Amino acid sequence: MALKVMGIDPGLHETGVGIVTGGPRGVTGYAFGVIGTRPCDAQEIRLAAIYSETFSFLEEERPDLVVVEAAFSLSQYPKSGILLGKAMGALLAACGQRRVPVLEIPVREAKKVLTGNGRATKAQLELAVRSALGRDAPISPKHSSDALALALIGLSRGFPALTGGHARLPDGPAWRNE
Repeated sequence: MALKVMGIDPGLHETGVGIVTGGPRGVTGYAFGVIGTRPCDAQEIRLAAIYSETFSFLEEERPDLVVVEAAFSLSQYPKSGILLGKAMGALLAACGQRRVPVLEIPVREAKKVLTGNGRATKAQLELAVRSALGRDAPISPKHSSDALALALIGLSRGFPALTGGHARLPDGPAWRNE
């Protein structure tokens, strides 16, 4: 049975999206892209675009699992961490609305899993992703490569991630009448 995993590298300007399909014998297909927003738009418009585009991708692709890069903040750039958290909120809301299980993975863990080094550069990570996918051409934009890395990790962890711990979703909110 094949597993379809969507990786998401959140960002207010560009959110990377990568989809990997495969099973015990490896990757059988992949796709990637970005959700872009315009810096001249109001923040709420940009967040709404991230939410609606993510929701549309989830509707169209119907992944079994979404793997998102965990939010982080650098002490010298606290505002960036807050903006990243807002973009994450839009992404997680779309996943929750579609009832798709989500795993959050810190960027250093993703780098370590794929390159063997938690401090690998973006170029090293991109090369490891290309190697795992059997792809010669560079993956661009870079946020797409990061998203594919996350999707590959989700695929490698397989179905147990869908049934254990925080990845399981409840039946639905109590307020919903259908």
